[in-house]
Amino acid sequence: MATVAQRLGAGPDARFLILNCADLGFCQSASTGVYQALREGLATSASLLVPAPWAREAASRFRGDDIGVRLTLNAEHDLYRWGPITQAPSLLDGDGGFPRTITDVWDHADLDEVRRECRAQVERAVLWGFDISHLDAHMDALLLRPEFFDIYLELAVDFGLPLRLPDAGVEPNVGFPIRHLAAEEGVLFADHAFTVPDRGGRAVLLDLLHSLQPGVTEITLHPAVDTPELRAASSDWEAQVADLTLLVGDAEVASAVASTGAKTIGYRPLREAMRATARA
Repeated sequence: MATVAQRLGAGPDARFLILNCADLGFCQSASTGVYQALREGLATSASLLVPAPWAREAASRFRGDDIGVRLTLNAEHDLYRWGPITQAPSLLDGDGGFPRTITDVWDHADLDEVRRECRAQVERAVLWGFDISHLDAHMDALLLRPEFFDIYLELAVDFGLPLRLPDAGVEPNVGFPIRHLAAEEGVLFADHAFTVPDRGGRAVLLDLLHSLQPGVTEITLHPAVDTPELRAASSDWEAQVADLTLLVGDAEVASAVASTGAKTIGYRPLREAMRATARA
């Protein structure tokens, strides 16, 4: 079977790099940071939280960027809340928002309501004008249980979209072969996937770039501008501000990206390769 790089028209040893920004629409500060990273910095893709309070505002700034939908079943913050966009009683906690933990989702969610909610999030992004490039899963709620992953994979097939999946190195911790199941359905995904951590993120990012492997590597960050709104909404605001600095204005990071020799891409090339195969 052809590798993802070969599906993109390159040799098996070619390197591709996706620098993805999570949580577009989380708040205005996050949306501003994400779009700065895309338009002024190194970022090549982003993922939209459709149910989040500032998602519609993010749509008003959309200019054709490489944006996916970060399918959302959780609102993890104590005081900053959002909930389903469909009638989904099983996806509500006691204060009217999504559950704060993925365990709560898994214990109480009705799978038909999950399927309907996730499909509605994709359709709403389309209605807002986004040319959706991929699907992502907020807090991995759709990744770590087989019955939830079935919905994630079903939507990828139905809409012809690549998936953001964990790196193969952590797949044994999931407990079932998510990458193999996706590949069997003709769904594309990055060969390697990492998330920059809240602490020591700069060192981790530089190490990942200096050791970039052949194939498609996706690295996710959470950029946001420093505002009172962000500080009130998010307990890890400092890490988000640091991520924005890494993507916009850090000369060493920019040099490291250039030195990899990798072609920087978004998810659209994977989407087009996947759809071309489906048409054939």
